[in-house]
Amino acid sequence: MPQTGHGRIPALLSQTGAFSDARSLTPSAGLIPYDLVEAFWSDGASKSRWIAVPKGTIRFAATGEWQFPKGTVFVKTFELPTDGDHPEVRRRLETRLLVCDALGGVYGVVYKWRADLSDADLLPEGLTEAIPVRSKGGESHEQTWYYPSRKDCLACHNRLAGGVLGLKTRQLNRSITYPSGVADNELRAWNHLGLFEPALKTDPGQLPKLAAHTDGTRNLEDRARSYLDANCSQCHRPGGTVAYFDARYDTPLDKQQLINGPVLIDQGIDHPRVIAPNDIWRSIAYLRVNTTDDVRMPPIARETIDRAGVALLQQWIESLPGRPVLAPPSITPSGGTFAHGVEVTLQGAQADTDIRYTLDGSEPGPKDARYEHPIRLEAPAVLRTRAYKDGFTHSITAQEVFIIGQ
Repeated sequence: MPQTGHGRIPALLSQTGAFSDARSLTPSAGLIPYDLVEAFWSDGASKSRWIAVPKGTIRFAATGEWQFPKGTVFVKTFELPTDGDHPEVRRRLETRLLVCDALGGVYGVVYKWRADLSDADLLPEGLTEAIPVRSKGGESHEQTWYYPSRKDCLACHNRLAGGVLGLKTRQLNRSITYPSGVADNELRAWNHLGLFEPALKTDPGQLPKLAAHTDGTRNLEDRARSYLDANCSQCHRPGGTVAYFDARYDTPLDKQQLINGPVLIDQGIDHPRVIAPNDIWRSIAYLRVNTTDDVRMPPIARETIDRAGVALLQQWIESLPGRPVLAPPSITPSGGTFAHGVEVTLQGAQADTDIRYTLDGSEPGPKDARYEHPIRLEAPAVLRTRAYKDGFTHSITAQEVFIIGQ
């Protein structure tokens, strides 16, 4: 690979020197495999990772970012499960290389695998592809996969985060097993290879460690904060994206401005917070990981929702002390264009809720019209509704727009 991203990039993955045999993903001598405690969500893909460290050492830090010598190369291959009944069936999609350049920064390139796995071709720009996937039980659908551009790579692998993501103490502080069956710690193994300066002299058990979202031995708070660290901290940190909270696990919870933290973009929700205790409806961080529309987070290279991650965040939020909260009323049918009048039904998630609504787009309050029977719409309307109940925080507002006779 060239010393900077302006050099000549090999057109084929086989020409990069990363693999001695590309088809079988046999790494070249000197590439070190590694894994992470909690990986960034990549639309359900599994990832194989290697690092090639040139002459020099990694500047080790117990917290924060490590510094890598110029010429370090990170190799990551993505394979997507394509059969819900047989999760071992995977389609190899891409291999990404991230290079620590001669100027103190990084550059990234993406190679798209050919269907016959004979090689992978350098992509000149971002690309979207529909991947056929068979769900459990045999139903087929297409999953959108986005191959990032070189510019996209730098959006996440930014200078503030040190250019390199994932490889840090709290992510590599994990147990590994050698082919011989001997167990070790990944940090200790790298230290034995002489990769660290200064050398690691602390027992890894005394160093920070993220919690995998599946690790039932760790509490909900640790697992949720680790998930946010892995998926959000490259941008959500002091001096990063325009936001108030710090997603880094190294930052104590009471300094992160997560719980009851203010938000800049309220999404039209009353009393929004980054994380609103016991209230998923007003937790903007939860809302943005639980959608694939334009407000989704992370905004790049995520086309699907991480259901397990969303469930974890919901568990954590609902475990936080706070007043019980009503879900917004459901509106049936959904808004849209109708040739003739339409009858709309509202329903609260809780029994005995007091549902109020407006038809002019104004915010519904406890003194607006009470829902008692289906609403007949004969003209265009912006229906907004909210639920109330004694002892509960009122719901956020639900809204649908109905166009009648046009």
